[in-house]
Amino acid sequence: MKATLVREIGAGFVTEDVELAAPIGREVLVDVKASGLCHTDLTFSRNDMGTPLPMLLGHEVAGVVAAVGPGVTEFAVGDHVVGCLVQSCGKCEACLTGRTFQCEHPEETLRHATDAPRVTAGGEPVEQVFGLGGFAQQALIHENQLVKVNDAIPFPQAALLGCGVVTGAGAVINTANTQAGDSVVIIGAGGVGLNAINGAVVAGATTIIAVDVADDKLEKAKRFGATHVINSTKADAVAEVLAITGRGADAAFDFVGIPAVTQSGLDMIRPGGGLYLIGIIDPSATLPLLTIGLIGAQKRIQGVYMGSTTPKHDIPLYADLYLQGRFELDDLMSREIALDGVNEGYAALKEPDVTRVVITSGLS
Repeated sequence: MKATLVREIGAGFVTEDVELAAPIGREVLVDVKASGLCHTDLTFSRNDMGTPLPMLLGHEVAGVVAAVGPGVTEFAVGDHVVGCLVQSCGKCEACLTGRTFQCEHPEETLRHATDAPRVTAGGEPVEQVFGLGGFAQQALIHENQLVKVNDAIPFPQAALLGCGVVTGAGAVINTANTQAGDSVVIIGAGGVGLNAINGAVVAGATTIIAVDVADDKLEKAKRFGATHVINSTKADAVAEVLAITGRGADAAFDFVGIPAVTQSGLDMIRPGGGLYLIGIIDPSATLPLLTIGLIGAQKRIQGVYMGSTTPKHDIPLYADLYLQGRFELDDLMSREIALDGVNEGYAALKEPDVTRVVITSGLS
């Protein structure tokens, strides 16, 4: 089968023939129908994260079950499924208490060292990053990383559910526990930020403020449900938020990750409010804090991983909300590409009017 690999850090993606093993244990063979391009995969391709080469990326996967291993109990051939990079064993304390995103043994979703590799190229093992490997015509995935969804949802939209949607909407709904009537600030109106706006609408927030540096992104934010938009290059975003809310927002969500932006998010929230950190540009970035200020204002700062998502509950929920017309996914779709067009797809993501790019052709 064809797959698009990274063979050298910083050298981009190459499409070639690879071999896929037959499913064993609780593995599910998926015919990939759509695979989204996420910046996380681009980061892995450009930076040495300690991941062996060659590597197979692609973690926003949607497709159809083609075969199942002998231990699979949840899926049958023909099921429409979505993959998620939350790797959970289902047996540790975190999993058993509903915190699969904090699983203590994510390696349980992978093959053991004594097993043959799932993916090889000319007999050479290929690293299947996050246990998914969606930049390929087929993917071999542990059933704990797959979710069955309604057959009516189109594959390109379904692919977005496994990462961008659950990360953005989940941060608002799950992590911050946003309630009806709350005020929220979404800093960064890219693909994940737009999903946070989606989540704020679903949660019933009445004041949804989007902050960005690009007017076209802010216009799109309005279509997703933002009640107010602020271009931070043209106005003092903190002052604007305080003027809109009166005393500060209940929550601010930072999808940018620049220290100055993070500090502005902290300044935008009310006493007792929360700042939630999702995006990161510089992994070495730090944020100086005046401790007494946090104590006096009773503000909290929390890092968010994958929107505190329980995939097998949340992904079908968002799929159903989409089919009911209550969760916007169509407007996220900016461009569809072929499997051998990943390099061009990532280049397109630099364009301000491109939100998400999804592989939909060259997969069969």
